[in-house]
Amino acid sequence: MDVSDKSDCPKQHFSEYKELHEGLPQHGSSTLLNEIYTELYITEGGSGEVNNEHEVRQIETASRRPATQETPIKCNDLFKHKRIRRVLTKGVAGIGKTVSVQKFILDWAEGRANQDVLFIFPLHFRELNLMKEKNFSLMDLLHIFFPESKQLQIIDSDAYKIMLIFDGLDECRLPLDFQNNESLWDVTASTSVDVLLTNLIKGNLLQSAFLWITSRPAAANQIPPGCVDLVTEVRGFTDPQKEEYFRKRISDQSLANRIITHMKSSRSLYIMCHIPVFCWIAATVLERMLDEAESGEIPKTLTQMFTYFMIFQIKHKNSKYHGKSDTDSNETRERILVLGKLAFEQLEKGNLIFYEEDLKEFGIDVKEVSLYSGVCTQIFREEFRLHLGKAFSFVHLSIQEFLAALYAFLSFISNKTNVLEQQTTGFLRGLKRSKTMSDLFMNAVDQALQSKNGHLDLFLRFLLGLSLESNQTLLRGCFALVSALRSNPSSHLRELNLNLNKPGDSGVKQLSALLEDPHCKLENLKSNPSSHLRELNLSYNKPGDSGVKQLSALLEDPHCKLEKLQLYDCSITEEGCAALASALRSNPSSHLKELNVKHNKPGDSGVKQLSALLEDPHCKLKILQ
Repeated sequence: MDVSDKSDCPKQHFSEYKELHEGLPQHGSSTLLNEIYTELYITEGGSGEVNNEHEVRQIETASRRPATQETPIKCNDLFKHKRIRRVLTKGVAGIGKTVSVQKFILDWAEGRANQDVLFIFPLHFRELNLMKEKNFSLMDLLHIFFPESKQLQIIDSDAYKIMLIFDGLDECRLPLDFQNNESLWDVTASTSVDVLLTNLIKGNLLQSAFLWITSRPAAANQIPPGCVDLVTEVRGFTDPQKEEYFRKRISDQSLANRIITHMKSSRSLYIMCHIPVFCWIAATVLERMLDEAESGEIPKTLTQMFTYFMIFQIKHKNSKYHGKSDTDSNETRERILVLGKLAFEQLEKGNLIFYEEDLKEFGIDVKEVSLYSGVCTQIFREEFRLHLGKAFSFVHLSIQEFLAALYAFLSFISNKTNVLEQQTTGFLRGLKRSKTMSDLFMNAVDQALQSKNGHLDLFLRFLLGLSLESNQTLLRGCFALVSALRSNPSSHLRELNLNLNKPGDSGVKQLSALLEDPHCKLENLKSNPSSHLRELNLSYNKPGDSGVKQLSALLEDPHCKLEKLQLYDCSITEEGCAALASALRSNPSSHLKELNVKHNKPGDSGVKQLSALLEDPHCKLKILQ
């Protein structure tokens, strides 16, 4: 091949990248990527630290971060600077990493960007996992996946640029032992796929090639910092991009506007819309609900949204194959339970990708797996890869978490089986009989509290949500949480984040009583600033200046509706009073009318700053004690 003639490069292999499949590759709706693609917000930088919060919490935190603190970058510009050769892109599940890779390749193949690159090799870790027991040379491995690359007689050459993209590091089941794997510089030498990967990433193999790796945040630290030139983070959709997606996805613009308005009315749903996959789920549900094709209450919570999504998929399956829309057949119920059990037990292991051996473990016949994906064609994904085997997954982690919660809930409702009850071995495999639903909740909360990375947080919310009537809130979540904390004085919980939840007045009273418990170690309680909380009494809790500063951040939020704040004997000094005064001055829309800071040590300066608020015409504070 004449490397000077780039037009000879076989790009027809990448025609599959023109289409975006929402749902299943075989069954989901197919749209031209260039027609529906919405630019994602991607930023430069990022530390190598592992964020142990649940990914939904990470999305919420990121949504509060001022854009001025970040440097945005477009995918096509990742390798613009000559010093950049190896890029690691992080992002939570469903945020758009794979679609970004797809758009990057499509723009290259259609001549719109990165034309100095002669050939791109996109590889998925879920595919490489299937080859973990075999040995190949790097040349042979690339020729297996990309037969047309045989034209590149000498891949390891500085005469032209090639790029390798490794998508889904979090799905990798290879050791990636950077420290102990042998070093390799010969692209024709045969070894394990694991050794090939570590030497590629280190730069021993194909030293001039570009490398792009994508990963969920928790797995990103598998790559040593010295092996990465640039770290980027896919942050998903900004608020304008959310609207752009719905307008592209929904052809009826009047309907699209109604969907956007509804999503904005629910803070929890709107935050989740940072994740493109959730936008697709919401569009799937609301397009039917608001178009009057379906009756029922418009979903306002995550649990309602996912429940409707499940119902619609089951209806679609039954009407397609049986000519009826009944969602309560025993056959359907059994298959949902099997999928739910798979979701539940794989969630415990932290697996999003499953293989044939995993399904056999759960008694699922691989030959009949299409029956299970047929139950909900857009929930369970079956992929064929190079005849090496099959890979399976749920479309998104949140769907897996919902199904896991549904399995736990239905198991209890059906036969009083608490799948969360621990045996003496400490594994979540107990099949003891529990008397009440609260026992199930208690076990779920205990497990969520013990999780170091919060991987059961959304599962817990779904489980609690499923136990409630459609017009109720997540009130019982607070009751179960309070009870669990009281019964577990050794709990290490220091921070409780109730954002996206609606505990109501009764739930808040329960939490307030918990804070008065001398055994409670809770130091930081976060709540949704747009909640309807009107009065908060933290007297005698000793939050100190640091706690008051966090509380001040709440008061600065224009959505905060707090009217009465009791901080009697809370170890507040001049510093804490200054933070309170600053927060109230900076937020003229604050609703706070009464503030009690008796039995603290505000000093002359603190008293002066707080007293000045009473004279400020823009401040609503009327009573200061």
